[in-house]
Amino acid sequence: MVAALSESDDRFRSAPTTTDAYFSADIETDGPIPGTYSLLSFALVYAGSFDGKRFLRPSGYHKTFYREMQPISNNFQPEALQVNGLDRNALCVRGMDPQRAMSEANEWISNVAGNARPVLVAYPVSFDWAWLYWYFVQFTKEGSPFGYSRCFDLKTAMAVKARIPISEASRSKLPSRLSSSRAHTHNALDDAIEQAEIFANVFEWEGR
Repeated sequence: MVAALSESDDRFRSAPTTTDAYFSADIETDGPIPGTYSLLSFALVYAGSFDGKRFLRPSGYHKTFYREMQPISNNFQPEALQVNGLDRNALCVRGMDPQRAMSEANEWISNVAGNARPVLVAYPVSFDWAWLYWYFVQFTKEGSPFGYSRCFDLKTAMAVKARIPISEASRSKLPSRLSSSRAHTHNALDDAIEQAEIFANVFEWEGR
């Protein structure tokens, strides 16, 4: 058992052969789960890279992707629309077809990542991942550009670095030095940029 653990440790200590390209993601929906409800808008923002030794924060958050989409069902929760402020009836008419939107997102991620491997970032990642993974698999022949598990949960990272329980690691409790100066607007693009800044701050922070 000790030998097996030692071999595993050696594998992690070896020089990385790949680089992660991080994409901050934010979504706005009309309900709690994909399929039954609809993803109405989503944004992706290039948030930096890490090769195992050096994290590179982008000089600015200019590499962005944003789409608003047509609903895929008649189900919706009014309270969800009150939060995001999106006009669901208007999106039924002018929203982009999900197949086109997700295919364009897949291509954009590939172009921005280049030879690096895309990693989805969110705070927390569970909700955004579930929706985006389902939509990529459902509406594109390529499937998810993040594979089935390449994601970075900012809430977990914060809990580990701050040495606090997950239940205490909410974004609302972030110390000012790790927060973003941007407002949280519930516009997917605004919030994805805000989150990208928080991600870089937390990633670079040595913790306590």
